[in-house]
This record gives sequence, C-alpha cells and structure tokens, in this order.
Amino acid sequence: MKTIIMLAAAAALTLPAAAIAAKPPQKRAEAFEALIACRAIADPAEKFACLDRTAAALESAAARGDILVVDRRQISETKKTLFGFDLPKLSLFGGDDRKEDEVKQVEGTVASAHTDGDGRWIVRLQDGALWRQIDSNTLGRGPKPGNKVVINRNMIGSYSMRVGGQPGIKVRRSN
Repeated sequence: MKTIIMLAAAAALTLPAAAIAAKPPQKRAEAFEALIACRAIADPAEKFACLDRTAAALESAAARGDILVVDRRQISETKKTLFGFDLPKLSLFGGDDRKEDEVKQVEGTVASAHTDGDGRWIVRLQDGALWRQIDSNTLGRGPKPGNKVVINRNMIGSYSMRVGGQPGIKVRRSN
C-alpha cells in the first residue's frame, strides 16, 4: 500500500487559506527526502549508516508528531469524517489530492434527531456528525435513531440527505 507522509496536518487545517496559499507546500518531508537520498550512496557501509541514521531520525520525528505517516485507506477514512466541511483545497491528503479519491457521498445511521423552532431537522449521526436542514422541504417520516441516511455532495457545494430512501432535504454540516 502506498505510504504518504504528511507534515503537521492538524495544524495546517487551522491556518487561514490565505496563509496556506502564500507559501507553496513542500512535496515531501525533509526527513523522508534524507532517507531516500541514502539510496544513492555507493559504498555499502556508508549507505547502511546513512539509512540507519535517517530511519532513526524519521522514527523520532513520527514519535514527536512532527511527521505523520498514513496510507490511502487512512486518507479515505479521514476524508469521510471531514465530509461536509468547507475546507480550503490542501494537498494534505496525498499530494495532488486526486479527483478519483474525492468523497461524493457518505452513508450513516441516525443517532438522534429533532426539529428546531422553524421545523427544520437537526440530525446527529452515530459517527458524531451533526447535520442541519437548510431548506423547508418536509419528510414523510421524520428521522429516528437507527434510520439509515445517505448524504450526497450536490453541485456548487451543497449537500442533500435522504433518510430511509425518502426524497432528500438540503443540509449543512455544523460540527
């Protein structure tokens, strides 16, 4: 499985988009580049020493949390948990953030649901995601704990939620 190294991903998510755009992201972590550079050393003893030294530095950086090593499956799971948030386009999830890796739909299960003062649904899924209805469409059957939901990304960044196969309502992620 292809391994990807990400630098301070959590910290980068808190930066304003302008600050991120001002400094182009580095392709790969310096510690990883140093490890790769060791492969070019011809002398076997020097090569081994270099690999051993840089592997230890990479392991140390990972233990401190300076570098995070994840695979495509972990990236996919992270993208699913972030589904519905308006995040800046960052290359944290695999370099070029491939279009085929984009999450367009998630499925979940209702943990709880209630309406606000305007009769719009507020639905918490079992994974903790909180979705609020933003249109005035009505549901034939209100969401109940255990109901299956499907949330789709629509055109122009909107989202719709179908509860138990009913027609969808427009929703926005709020947590």
